[in-house]
Amino acid sequence: MPRNPSTGVYSKPAGTTPSVGQVIDPVPWNALTTDLGNEITNSLPRDGSAPMVAPLKAAGGTVSAPGLGFASTPQTGLYLKGGGLLGFTQNGVDVAFDQALVYAAKSGDYTALASDDNAVHRFTAAATLTLTAASTLGANWHYCVIADGGDVTIDPNGSETIDGAATLVVPNGYSTFIVCSGTAFFTDKLIAKIQAKSEINNVVGCETVYVSSTSIQIKTGEVFFNSKNVVYASALTKSLSTTFTAGNNGGFLDTGVIQASKTYFVHSVRNLTTGVGDWVASLQSDPALVSTGNLTGWEVVGRVNVVLTTSGNVIRQYVQDGNEYRVTAAVQEYNGSGIAANDIQPVGAPAGISAEIYWLLAVNSAANSSGELGVAADAVTTPVAVFNVNAGNTAQAGRVSARSRSRSTGIVTFYAVTTVGSVSYTLRSNGFNDYTVPRLNGA
Repeated sequence: MPRNPSTGVYSKPAGTTPSVGQVIDPVPWNALTTDLGNEITNSLPRDGSAPMVAPLKAAGGTVSAPGLGFASTPQTGLYLKGGGLLGFTQNGVDVAFDQALVYAAKSGDYTALASDDNAVHRFTAAATLTLTAASTLGANWHYCVIADGGDVTIDPNGSETIDGAATLVVPNGYSTFIVCSGTAFFTDKLIAKIQAKSEINNVVGCETVYVSSTSIQIKTGEVFFNSKNVVYASALTKSLSTTFTAGNNGGFLDTGVIQASKTYFVHSVRNLTTGVGDWVASLQSDPALVSTGNLTGWEVVGRVNVVLTTSGNVIRQYVQDGNEYRVTAAVQEYNGSGIAANDIQPVGAPAGISAEIYWLLAVNSAANSSGELGVAADAVTTPVAVFNVNAGNTAQAGRVSARSRSRSTGIVTFYAVTTVGSVSYTLRSNGFNDYTVPRLNGA
């Protein structure tokens, strides 16, 4: 072929340039016309009626004069950038395109590189993510972190900052989007919003189920306290017979041994390495006061339930729905012929916290007698639970159900006062509502 395949320059066959009066040799001349026909056939028609059968080789071009452009707008088209990269230009201005998103899982510490631009990395364990210098990564470099197995600490290079801070912790179960300005790093501020709302705590599910005299099961659910989220995908049975050991059928106590007539507070705990949740029982209602001697590698997240023990040193049986605990056998708190206002810690309700207690008030009045039984949080509060019986010529007996709250210590004030005649009184507790737990499905 006379067309040079490398340069595309056409050179006609030799012997096809006649002079005036020369007799044309038909052999080369026919070769020329045949060759021209072939070249026209093999050229790309302007009307687009035929396709290319080999790669189109355009000039490299520049951002202001693209190698492949448009007649009406010659500064818009494609050109070759440095490094063999394809560039797009519109009216002489480069058009930037994001790199393809790349997902990868990380099981430990990692240093984010320039090549991680537009990457999504899911960390399956607690880790530290070190960021390469902002000047190296450059402006517009961006990256997504998913913490799915432990907290991820983001640590910029040297004195550089992320959202103005030296480090940023992405809690397990959350993610953040990072962008580089060329001198510092910034995020979508999701973590800051979570931390700002850290006082908004909640519990879903996680109620207790009586198993035996020394064991309970805590149902599946989710706990969110102080921006820490703990998911319980499986129910866990825990034993008050021993101190804490992780996992199903493990020990339950933070310290010591099971004690009689006590209120044990059930706290959610979270493994600092894996983010896995478990449970610990303590005589302390405040998470900050829970003994951590047996909780190495764990953090106490927050209180979720209570467990009461009897004078016989076994777990008192309740049926729990949400925050409501219904005792399987009513507890007699008082039985007698009368008593002045008196403070008591109800045996069937938790000590150390305020709860809404479910009462059964019974009054048995002889003929021509009158008496009243009442319960309130304290002596200055009008009784919320009260029952009054006035008997005429015939003895009268009755009982009512009522509710009242205890003080923050768990104590209540009750009285049984006879106005005239002979009256006997019985006060029983049937359960309580642990209303201070922010359970979304609380009763």
